Amino acid sequence: MSNQTYILVAIGLLTLCSILTRAWYFLFGDHFPLTPAVRRSLRFAPVAALVAIIIPELFPLSVAEYHREDIIKIVAAGLAIFIYLRTRNALLLMLSGMVCFWVLKALLV
Repeated sequence: MSNQTYILVAIGLLTLCSILTRAWYFLFGDHFPLTPAVRRSLRFAPVAALVAIIIPELFPLSVAEYHREDIIKIVAAGLAIFIYLRTRNALLLMLSGMVCFWVLKALLV
């Protein structure tokens, strides 16, 4: 099997796996209803995914790897969280965090 064929087969199988796992509930959900506990748990999946993406970006694995930009990210995230806690507005959370990041980066880097 050539390298290109291997890559195409891998992409095809990963696509099939992704489609099946994402469409499983739509295809078979009537036959396997979710329990109330599972339904409650699934409400937290988007938040858990977001935290899994953001935390490694903000906090490097070792303190020796911190750079000025990492400190700027942490300050911007802190300000964004503060604004969200005061307003409960997700759009302001994103805007304030990004504006703070851009302004601090322009001033300090």
